[in-house]
Amino acid sequence: MSFFPKIAFQYEVEEYLTKVFRNNELIAAFGTQEAENKYQSLLSHLSHPPAFTTVRVNTHLASVKHVKKLLFEEIQKQFKGLRVPVLEHPKLQDILLIPVIGPRRDLKKHASEVIVGAQCGYAVLRGAHVYVPGIVSTSRFVKAGDTVSVYSDIEGKCKRGAKEFDGVKVFLGNGISELSRSEIFSSSGPLKGLGIRMIEPVYLSPSFDNVLPSNLFLQNLPSVVVSHILDPQPGEKILDMCAAPGGKTTHLATLMHDQGEVIAMDKTVNKVKKIKQNAELLQLNCIKAFCYDGTKALSVEKREDKQEGPPFLPESFDRILLDAPCSGMGQRPNMAYSSTLKEVTSYQPLQRKLFTVAVKLLKPGGVLVYSTCTITLSENEEQVAWALKTFPCLQLHPQEPHIGGEGMKGAGLSLDQLKLLQRFDPSAVTLQGMDINSLQDSREDDLISLANKDCIGFFIAKFIKLHSK
Repeated sequence: MSFFPKIAFQYEVEEYLTKVFRNNELIAAFGTQEAENKYQSLLSHLSHPPAFTTVRVNTHLASVKHVKKLLFEEIQKQFKGLRVPVLEHPKLQDILLIPVIGPRRDLKKHASEVIVGAQCGYAVLRGAHVYVPGIVSTSRFVKAGDTVSVYSDIEGKCKRGAKEFDGVKVFLGNGISELSRSEIFSSSGPLKGLGIRMIEPVYLSPSFDNVLPSNLFLQNLPSVVVSHILDPQPGEKILDMCAAPGGKTTHLATLMHDQGEVIAMDKTVNKVKKIKQNAELLQLNCIKAFCYDGTKALSVEKREDKQEGPPFLPESFDRILLDAPCSGMGQRPNMAYSSTLKEVTSYQPLQRKLFTVAVKLLKPGGVLVYSTCTITLSENEEQVAWALKTFPCLQLHPQEPHIGGEGMKGAGLSLDQLKLLQRFDPSAVTLQGMDINSLQDSREDDLISLANKDCIGFFIAKFIKLHSK
């Protein structure tokens, strides 16, 4: 049941992806029609938000049961008494799942319009209100207190401050404007703060703006799975190579009961600042964050004894997470993917540089988990095939918990190897809406099963380093 148009790509990227999802191994396994159906279903899913909002409980500070009770009360308040359940996951015992109600097809559209940028629009579809920097244009006479219909400019073609826009726009729902048009586009510079308070979003998800900030971290389900698969233990030395904004970093520290050392690296100053802020907010002390390029994190010379940060000597870490920079095609919702083919194909060599450093920094017997939030073969299964060929010291290892599907055919990996990989493929379930009646008629097991499948596109591989390279 597709409510939005399928995700749109630049022509070259679309051609590239079509070849990926019609590769010979897939066609031989499923047949041409089935492979095509799966690909088209994936494109439809990517333009829609996942069926559940996932929040990770900071178990360092509070129990899941306690936070669940507080969150249920908060959601009832936000949804004006609508009884939307908060579910615990049987295999991921530190997350809570909130079903997303929608799409709501019967909302009335108002004459006053507000156009927001694509990124702002995607945030609205996942429960956010509209903040002033996200607003691109409004109707001529919008005043504070007006009811307005909010649309997303998915192609980025609306001019800032325009009084009307006839380009491609997608309806996101209705809200109350907190400011007048003149205040929104004030000549004294861009305002901050709330612009539109959403009252009738097309997809009803809770807003987490300042909701239990020390107890909850908004995180996609597969991103939570990654840290459990790395399985850090108290007292170990862990490296999170590309760590910003710190969701996985703080999760690793929590799983270790804040005992040991989690080194977090990112090469952007503001992103490192964000990691430190999140660690402080969640009251985790074992995290040390550094602004550093992961491709240069291996030291070839002797280090000072007291040096804490990168570069590091070979075989310094018990476990390493490489949540690699990637083309991000698994993120949802996304209705228009703007990257060029050159940009998409630039990630594979960078990922290999980072991976090579990670292997050298890992102790024998150590664990390396590689993950991406994209759907291509070149950044996922092809990287695994390359890694196994390049580093005889590495062995693929079973993943626990294994919630997603197996790896995708097309990279020459054996069936046994594909079963050891974990690919979260949103097209594995039929695209369906959820209303309050169907929600209340659903069994909890079925809802959990849906949450496991109808999430972002994601990939995970787990390796053990058997001996020194």
